[in-house]
Amino acid sequence: MASTRAVLFDTVSAILQAAYDDKKIRANPCRAKSIKRPKPVQRKVIPWPDSRVRAVRLALPAEYTVTVPLGAGLGLRQMEIFGFSPDDVDRDEMIVNVQRQIRWIGTQPVFSPPKGGKTRVVPLGQGVLNDIDDYMATFEPVTLTLPWLEPGGRPETVRVLIGRTTKRSVYAGQPIRNVIKGANFAYHVWRPAFASAGLDYVERRDGMHAMRHFFASTMLANGVSIKEVAEYLGHHDPGYTLRIYTHLVPSSHKRARAATNKVFKPRRPEQTAQDSETA
Repeated sequence: MASTRAVLFDTVSAILQAAYDDKKIRANPCRAKSIKRPKPVQRKVIPWPDSRVRAVRLALPAEYTVTVPLGAGLGLRQMEIFGFSPDDVDRDEMIVNVQRQIRWIGTQPVFSPPKGGKTRVVPLGQGVLNDIDDYMATFEPVTLTLPWLEPGGRPETVRVLIGRTTKRSVYAGQPIRNVIKGANFAYHVWRPAFASAGLDYVERRDGMHAMRHFFASTMLANGVSIKEVAEYLGHHDPGYTLRIYTHLVPSSHKRARAATNKVFKPRRPEQTAQDSETA
């Protein structure tokens, strides 16, 4: 993979540069004009069709079906889903305040801000809210206490939506709930759902991150701007979002023609007919 080759090239170049600086070699060959650094190749994101989203959701165990609307309907990352609280919902404004995730430091899970330390606000559709409420009618939120940021951090208590108990980990004298590691969840819950649904599972295409891609593609297909999509996904740079999803942005040809026609008025059909008769 080109991206892996680029990382290896940079690592080797750094080692050789250190050797050059220490006068162990006469030059860093990686900096020669004849040597070109491998260029990373950005794979095109292929969003799931609606039918695949529905099939995976139906195949998941009941206690995890809500992961789909949280991922595909709000664009949450995997561990943001497990750190999500119904208290993050503002029902008056119909928004969700994405403000935490669960991270593992060694054997200790902790609460921390979302990736990059960036909290964000995501619009909440009524259908997603209904799914959350329906889920809570069957599975009560779990009050979870974990340290903030690091194992010795201040205790933070949150009502998380998706909870489970394990006796293997204990914090503050109580079993730690909702301590599924991402890889474990993928192996024991997420991937088996594809087999249950009769779907092939393809690495890099069908992980939980695919739901964020689905969310982004849905937003773009319905006219939401790249800048707004970047904000909803928690990307610091809209340019990064554009590079990933540029091929999914709908063509603006029709809107561009309409904008031009407002200034340069097209002839009416009857005018065109009259011009033909006098020609």
